[in-house]
Amino acid sequence: MKEWHYDTAEDLGQPMIERLRGFPREPDMLVYGLRSLAALGLRAWLSLYHRLEIVGADHLPHDGSFVMVANHSSHLDAICLLAALPLGKLHRAFPAAASDYFFVSVPRTAAAAIIVNALPFTRTVHVRQSLSLCRQLLANPGNILIIFPEGTRSTTGEPGEFKPGIGLLVGGTNIPVVPCYLSGAFEAWPKGRLWPRPKRLKLIIGATRSYETIAPGKSAAEQVAADLKQAVVELKQTVREVP
Repeated sequence: MKEWHYDTAEDLGQPMIERLRGFPREPDMLVYGLRSLAALGLRAWLSLYHRLEIVGADHLPHDGSFVMVANHSSHLDAICLLAALPLGKLHRAFPAAASDYFFVSVPRTAAAAIIVNALPFTRTVHVRQSLSLCRQLLANPGNILIIFPEGTRSTTGEPGEFKPGIGLLVGGTNIPVVPCYLSGAFEAWPKGRLWPRPKRLKLIIGATRSYETIAPGKSAAEQVAADLKQAVVELKQTVREVP
């Protein structure tokens, strides 16, 4: 009989807050349970308070890893994209979140890691290291990466320029990229507002795109970023803004 060997989690003995700041995180059934309960509560709140409507969920790949990209104007964005996914995939969906904002204070770290399952992303220094972490995550089949290529929330509600990092990540790969547009989030919870208004939200999910034939390089990465922004803008143009 083969001897069974048990390895303890690498973060065993670390303070909880340090375990939450680390990535990738070790499996934790307590965190999984809290995240699942939070997801049920948030989905009910989005449905009742914001009357969230999701269109095009059939475009989401059923197998393999993929990336979701969307416009970014509110803290509601990530939880709305997560709400489009089956609950069974919740623990393998990772919104990229600014490490200098979400992983500094204890309350934000707890919310980002436990509720949203965020991946800490460095926006100013060590960007390549963050992109490498994203590549490793996507190399593991079944993971979902949620990225807002603008890098920060819009102050006008209009989609800003997409940074080329998304092109560096998916260019020359067969990773499916799903463009999305979220309407109403800026009106509901713009940057600087303490609490969201009860505005309607609508998430439109577009057809997947692939950039397997794109050659590596800065200009190609910018081309991918521009193409994805155009895809998001085209989704915006398919519907009227929600009141």
